[in-house]
Amino acid sequence: MSFFAFALVVLAAFVHATWNLLAKRAAHAGPAFVFAYTAVACAVYLPWVAWLINSGSVSWSGAGMACLVVSGALHLAYSLFLQRGYQVADLSVVYPIARGSGPLLSTVGAIVLLGERPGAAGIVGLLAIVTGIVLISTQGRLSRFADPAGRKGVRWGTTTGAAIAGYTVVDAYGVKVLGIQPVVLDWCANVVRMVMLLPWFLANRRDAKTRMQGHWGLAIAVGMLSPLSYILALLALQWGAPLSLVAPAREMSMMVGTLFGMLILREQIGLWRLYGCLVLVAGVILLGSS
Repeated sequence: MSFFAFALVVLAAFVHATWNLLAKRAAHAGPAFVFAYTAVACAVYLPWVAWLINSGSVSWSGAGMACLVVSGALHLAYSLFLQRGYQVADLSVVYPIARGSGPLLSTVGAIVLLGERPGAAGIVGLLAIVTGIVLISTQGRLSRFADPAGRKGVRWGTTTGAAIAGYTVVDAYGVKVLGIQPVVLDWCANVVRMVMLLPWFLANRRDAKTRMQGHWGLAIAVGMLSPLSYILALLALQWGAPLSLVAPAREMSMMVGTLFGMLILREQIGLWRLYGCLVLVAGVILLGSS
């Protein structure tokens, strides 16, 4: 992976952790918040997409359209699963498990479906990231998976991670094989997500407006930052970085998310989580050098 592509992925990780912190603050708003920030994202990034279309940089095909629809459905599942996880468990548990299981499954998908073959440093880096995830989520106590709160965090984190893996492989195929512009892919996926949520929103308008009271500022911020974090990662893929390395490298955001949970949300953190962050960073460095 080139240094520039790696820098894009690291920047994407920091942006991603920031918008997840904001989303956690609006966790109880649930699908209403997802609909609101998706609508904001569609509006904010429309001029960029319109410019690309007008300049002739976008070509449409049946395979491309199918990719956009599937991507939108998987992104919607991811958003709903994540918000639900934040409702019932800590950010510092749900976030690392979701972000860790996602790249693990994404890497398997890249090897099986896209024919990628990461080198020895990449494999060691991936294993280090997974180890860091386990340390962060359990604080060194595997028995934590047995308590009710831990099980909820693991269940929703893993479910979210499966959705992440799904859309990551689909989107990587879209930008690397089909040549879809990253911002166009992300914007169209957001439009699909908003359309799928529209019937729910129309049937629950009053409840949605009540839930969104005091959260519109957060929705605007998340609507601007969420696409940006993903577009940066897709650009790294478009410029030749392999998915089997980009997907795990993005998970530096877990370290940032865990620290946010400790410093801002006052969630409990101990030495094992700090050790997990160090192991995770070591894994990211190995990936960047591979």
